[in-house]
Amino acid sequence: MRERQASQGARRAREFEAFVAGAAGRLLHTATLLTAEAPDDNPRARRLLTLALAHTYACWDRLRGEDPYDRTRRYLATRFAHGAWHQYGALGRARPHPTGALAHLTPQERLVLVLRLYEGVAEEQTAALLGLPTERVRALCDRATATVLHPPRGPAPAVTEAKVAAS
Repeated sequence: MRERQASQGARRAREFEAFVAGAAGRLLHTATLLTAEAPDDNPRARRLLTLALAHTYACWDRLRGEDPYDRTRRYLATRFAHGAWHQYGALGRARPHPTGALAHLTPQERLVLVLRLYEGVAEEQTAALLGLPTERVRALCDRATATVLHPPRGPAPAVTEAKVAAS
């Protein structure tokens, strides 16, 4: 009996290691986009990915034909949304101070944009995952795309007396 459990445990570990070897890079990139951190300095994204992979490993035997990548991505998204809600009060209000390309987006806009455009999740699936109407997901994706394509401008540079005198 113990030998069978040991061989099942070893098989489970090998399968999970193979999954992580194939999917961890893309999942880390997804987590990095969600947290809007720089790719070379992303501790929040790494922590988020570690939690998602731990959750997937814990339920590995219960997947029964379910795609482990999809399960991990769903947990990553819901964990990010849950963390953003509790850390910043709501998904749309206060933001951290990230420096990534998606830094001007709210956490909810980032989540929708990453799921829809980077991960290729359908609007209906994204809406179901986040508990939002499909129209809201579409609006968030459109607004986030517009913000990324046309980022808000910073404050205008101040005109100094030296510049005025030189003119």
